Amino acid sequence: MSAAAAAPAQAPRKWEGLVDEALEREVLGACLDEAPERRRVREKFKNVQLNIDHCLFKGQYSGIGTNESYERNSRGVEIFSKCWFPKNNRLKAIVCLCHGYGDTCTFFLDGVAKKIASAGYGVFALDYPGFGLSEGLHGYIPSFDTLVDDVAEHFAKVKGNPEHRGLPSFLFGQSMGGAVALKVHLKQPNEWNGAILVAPMCKIADDVVPPWPVRQVLIFMAKLLPKEKLVPQKDLAELAFKVKEKQEQCSFNVIGYKDKPRLRTALEMLSTTQEIERRLEEVSLPMIILHGEADLVTDPAVSKALYEKAKSQDKKLCLYKGAYHAILEGEPDDTIFQVLNDIISWLDQHSTKEQGSSS
Repeated sequence: MSAAAAAPAQAPRKWEGLVDEALEREVLGACLDEAPERRRVREKFKNVQLNIDHCLFKGQYSGIGTNESYERNSRGVEIFSKCWFPKNNRLKAIVCLCHGYGDTCTFFLDGVAKKIASAGYGVFALDYPGFGLSEGLHGYIPSFDTLVDDVAEHFAKVKGNPEHRGLPSFLFGQSMGGAVALKVHLKQPNEWNGAILVAPMCKIADDVVPPWPVRQVLIFMAKLLPKEKLVPQKDLAELAFKVKEKQEQCSFNVIGYKDKPRLRTALEMLSTTQEIERRLEEVSLPMIILHGEADLVTDPAVSKALYEKAKSQDKKLCLYKGAYHAILEGEPDDTIFQVLNDIISWLDQHSTKEQGSSS
């Protein structure tokens, strides 16, 4: 799940003074099913996003380089990726970032990545097929395992870069990206030095999942109409963002997927969380789990269970009292920076530990 992608498509009140009428009409009238139109809309809206009054966009970090690129993967899907890095310092480690459902690495996560890069890390991310600027039907996950394979393939290229040889590597997963990161780890149990899991989607909260009889109908329908947007859904942005003003700013994420989930996508996410819940004991890498105690989207009780059951010797659980799901985007500024500082502090400890042991 990503609440950053879950707000209503039309929010002209927030756009007043920042978006002229012609651009507003163009963006709100666009059909974002396919990547070329999403890319066109993002390009037109990019400068507007930079002017949002949100702490992640207002952070001034000098000496940070960025690079955006498109590349076809082994399945022939054109994948958008982005990286952030300190220009003048040797990297401490590489952090491979997995975004949430409906999201892109070019909106709120851009601010998160810059903050981490400013602490000396190379941060690497991609938009999953069907999300953000990558190819594929918008919001459609025909197979979660294939999505995980695509992510693992992309990050293997990042880690295989001769410039990154010998550097510790960490997975960073937010919400649905937490499930992606855990699945990458389970697929490659010895290839990562640790994981940062932010409100990971190990279980979708019962209040968000449709009732059992509705699920049975959806399972049947998904076989016939996998791409249809028929899954009932509560307003995730409202559930996930504590600060109303920040919730409304989600509307500036114009390439986020905001419609009802497609049938196959919903079932893939549900079966993935069920699989992860069954396999918590297999998680073996060093990790920090960060979760809002009042999260109504992904269940914090399962983060506690992950912490307790994982066979990792090195694990830390940070619960934030009264915080909702979007702890990096939707909380008061001081909470957002507390979470970011907790992440960077953990990375600093584990990067020096890894480099010390490998030297």
